[in-house]
Amino acid sequence: MTKLNYKCPALFSFYFAGMLVLMILCVMSFPADAQDAAAGKTLPEAENPIHITADSLITDPRNKTAEFVGHVLATQGHTTITSDRLKVYYREESQSESTSGMDVIVRIVAQGTVTMVLEDQIAHAEHAEYIADKRIVIFTGSNSRIVKGNDSISGHKITLYRDDGRIHVAGTRKEPVEAVFYSDENLLGVPEKKN
Repeated sequence: MTKLNYKCPALFSFYFAGMLVLMILCVMSFPADAQDAAAGKTLPEAENPIHITADSLITDPRNKTAEFVGHVLATQGHTTITSDRLKVYYREESQSESTSGMDVIVRIVAQGTVTMVLEDQIAHAEHAEYIADKRIVIFTGSNSRIVKGNDSISGHKITLYRDDGRIHVAGTRKEPVEAVFYSDENLLGVPEKKN
């Protein structure tokens, strides 16, 4: 479960603001050991709150969505997402899962000039979707790319498995998978230039 913070410069009516606060409180989770958080110890990524800023926010409690629009910046721990739009899908937690009655984030969809920074990797795409229960991020669109240092890999669809770091890249006939890797070793046996 994840805490969801946001800043939105638009003015809201008192009623709407109250409903929004109630929704956010339903999405919140707290670290298991508050003393660790107070002592400044690093929390596991999932226990860090998600902080989102945008030009506007549209909530739809009936469909259990919250959509941030315009200059979106979302951060959680060492992960940052920027995009034109970001939509959060959530569901009510069942009694068998917990008695807290909190809502759980199911997936997050970012659209339009998406950039995601994952510690030492930077991903660029037109569209990104995070599927919470599988802990995967799917980047799609023309020239989707993940860069780590000088190395990069690109394709039409990139699936990043957050639990084990695996990456699956799929290309198309017009946009094949492309990888660029730098190495200190001459792995392919390319003759060295002599002066």
